[in-house]
Formats: sequence, structure tokens, C-alpha cells
Amino acid sequence: MNMMKSISRFRSFLTEVRAEFSKVTWPGRKEVYATTLVVLLTTFFFGFYLYGLDLALSYLAAELTNFLTGA
Repeated sequence: MNMMKSISRFRSFLTEVRAEFSKVTWPGRKEVYATTLVVLLTTFFFGFYLYGLDLALSYLAAELTNFLTGA
């Protein structure tokens, strides 16, 4: 009995999933291209920004360490 109930619930779930998918508005090719481009450019920008910030802070930390140790 429990197995039949599980199968029935699973079928109901799949029916609801299909109904929800029919409500989805899928983006067009141009929109996907544009948003992908924005994501890539933003990723590269912040990647280079954080890389530069890391270099600057590493340099400052090394200089501070040298200054404090008297090297």
C-alpha cells in the first residue's frame, strides 16, 4: 500500500512539474548571449581588480614586515 501511495505522489509531482514548466518564459538567444557576455565581463573585471588588490596588499604586507623586522 505504501509503495502505491509513493508512486501516486510521484506521478502527481511530475504532473505539477510539467504544468509549471509550461508557465515558464524562456529567454531568447539574444538575451542569453547578452546576459552571458555581461556575466563574463563582470567576472573578468572583478577578477583583475581583486588580483591587483591582492598584489598591492601583498606588497604592503611584505614592506611592513621588512620594516618591523629591520631587514
